[in-house]
Amino acid sequence: MAAGVTTTGNTPKLLWPGLAALFGTEYNDLPMQSARIFEQRTSDKLYEEVQELAGYGLASVKSEAGAITYTSSVQGPTTRFTNVVYGLGFQETEESVEDNLYKSRATDKTAYLARSMKHTRETVLANILNRAFNSSYLGGDGVRLVSASHTTVNGTQSNTLTADADLSEASIEDMMINIMNATDSTGLHMAFMPKDLIVAPNEAFNAARILKSTHQSDTANNAINAMRTLGVLQNDPIVWPFLTDTDAWFVKTDAPKSLIVFNRRAAKLEKDSDFDTGNYKHKATERYVGGWGDWRGLYGSAGA
Repeated sequence: MAAGVTTTGNTPKLLWPGLAALFGTEYNDLPMQSARIFEQRTSDKLYEEVQELAGYGLASVKSEAGAITYTSSVQGPTTRFTNVVYGLGFQETEESVEDNLYKSRATDKTAYLARSMKHTRETVLANILNRAFNSSYLGGDGVRLVSASHTTVNGTQSNTLTADADLSEASIEDMMINIMNATDSTGLHMAFMPKDLIVAPNEAFNAARILKSTHQSDTANNAINAMRTLGVLQNDPIVWPFLTDTDAWFVKTDAPKSLIVFNRRAAKLEKDSDFDTGNYKHKATERYVGGWGDWRGLYGSAGA
């Protein structure tokens, strides 16, 4: 018997009368949070590339009758996104389908495939954040996604705290300051603004208290919630169960062309049957790749 084939022996209870209900496959599913975090772009090639182009720095003083100072653009790092195919399938014997007495109550097994593909996508894209502090996974500039040593025309820049810290009002404010002080590769200040706080479920309640309190969180001081007053991080926190480090947290900014997923082929379901065995065959495939171009789109802390 071929591997991965569902036979009458796999689900014998479905062949006999007396079952009142079936459970285990019809749960409510999680929302696709990756769509809030990653910019969605289409792809029509084996790979796509994102190129940084540094602009111009500060102007120089021009003396009377003196010559103007000329400058030029400089090419920065190139990031390549190579599309990957993800797929899964199942087979079931003709007999297992024929003899199933509960077809009207059993969930269509192709729905299992759809759920697996959805969770695969979330896992694959969440791993970009899960590996953000891992030096084995590098971006176009040769360093990890969250780093204090991103190489630029104007020296190294950082998208993390001076020292990793757990999620708190103070640590978020420190991160906000870093974001609002951010510059482009030539050192010119940019209007980057924090957009979304991203946390694992373990920090969901803490994040909600910090962001949504009318006054300063966890203190008897009658002080305002400065983040609410400044209008930053006004969206509900993104709680992502696919994050594996329970105390790591991230802030997504509005920097463009940062976290990107290129979609080469949408998820599709195909089915066929084998003439010799009579087995029914089903498969689902999807082709895409996620990554980052401009690291300024994500700031993070690994936690204390």
